[in-house]
Amino acid sequence: MPAHTKGVGKGGIDGPSILGAVAGLRAEGEAFLADLVRCASLLGAEGPAQERMARAFADLGLEVDRFTIDEGALKGLRGWSPSLASYQGRENVVGIHRPRAVKGRSLILNGHIDVVPEGPAELWTDPPFTPVIRDGWMYGRGAGDMKAGIAAYVMAFKALKSLGVQPAAPVYLQSVVEEECTGNGAFACLHRGYTADAAVIPEPFDHTLMTAQVGVLWVRIETTGRPAHVLDTGAGLNAIEAAYRIVTHLKALVAAWNHPDGRHPAYAAYENPYNFNLGRIEGGEWTSSVPTRCRVDLRLGFPPGRAASAASEEVEQTVMEAVRDEPDLAGIGVRVEFRGFQSEGCTIDPDEPVMAALARAHEAVRGEPARTLAATCTTDVRSFVLYGNTPATCYGPKAERIHGIDERVSLDSVADVTAVLALFMAEWCGLEAST
Repeated sequence: MPAHTKGVGKGGIDGPSILGAVAGLRAEGEAFLADLVRCASLLGAEGPAQERMARAFADLGLEVDRFTIDEGALKGLRGWSPSLASYQGRENVVGIHRPRAVKGRSLILNGHIDVVPEGPAELWTDPPFTPVIRDGWMYGRGAGDMKAGIAAYVMAFKALKSLGVQPAAPVYLQSVVEEECTGNGAFACLHRGYTADAAVIPEPFDHTLMTAQVGVLWVRIETTGRPAHVLDTGAGLNAIEAAYRIVTHLKALVAAWNHPDGRHPAYAAYENPYNFNLGRIEGGEWTSSVPTRCRVDLRLGFPPGRAASAASEEVEQTVMEAVRDEPDLAGIGVRVEFRGFQSEGCTIDPDEPVMAALARAHEAVRGEPARTLAATCTTDVRSFVLYGNTPATCYGPKAERIHGIDERVSLDSVADVTAVLALFMAEWCGLEAST
């Protein structure tokens, strides 16, 4: 066990004591995770899950701060993404621990409560918001991404309290909204004044330490053509076909970003780290009429180190050039809208003290060195690293089929993450008697 966990806190709390306390809370942690999965915390419907989080934080003896994102105050700031829904009635919830005397380093443990849509419910083996345990896995939308990580940090804090000790530094447990579409929840926490010596997000990255993440843009392209009867399609301008032509140009733009000559060094070993996704399409009015309008929603990854505004300008320029140069697009109206993620990528120095401390705790629990990950997605880490001067990384459990059908998380893995976070807190923050 790490030397720092020996002889600290009331009665001399050591590593084996912490691991024993975590093991004793496993059933309670799984029940808490099941409670969260039952809350269908989709965009705009996060309220019941956040109520549950507020109760959990209060039960830990934490001061609870519940607040609504102030869009008017934040929307002009770098790091803000255009919102998709009103923030009325949709709160962030923060549990605040204040030590009697600050002796260690402060910490943020952050997680997002929102989940992505479940898709066709009939494709799921069990209802998506009914948690089911089979063969050591918990199934359900959000079980892995990322309610398991939230349950892990709650139980890690509770394990220390059960031993009569608590962190000897400020700790902020954050449950935020909108990680899956804007990141504005974590961004709002930052601008409410929450900073620390480090932040950890238990995203389901299979016990890896994240060292980089890509930038992400959400883009909506709307094309307008001219309707006509199919007896003379040449008299019309097909908005759906026009949208497809524009999509091919944007795919080429992302392919250029992925070219090895310009690829960010963190992704040198990846063939296509900046992924393109045509996520939604809606268009047409009648099967036998040339469609007047089409709307497509796209997700584009782009390299770290590039401003979101610069990537957006490249997208707009690519669309303008396509309309100008493509004969098939002559006469087509095109509108480009940026909504949702306008998120810059970032890198994390692997030599940051938080990385070393997490790696030690990981090895104590898992018996092997921690692997690193350059993620091809975005997370709320960027708010801490780019805008909050707070070293941050992701370290969380093993999950499968996230954003897919029959999403699931390994419960053994969740138990290990809980143990890692408890040991890490003991080192990073130090311990003091809780009573």
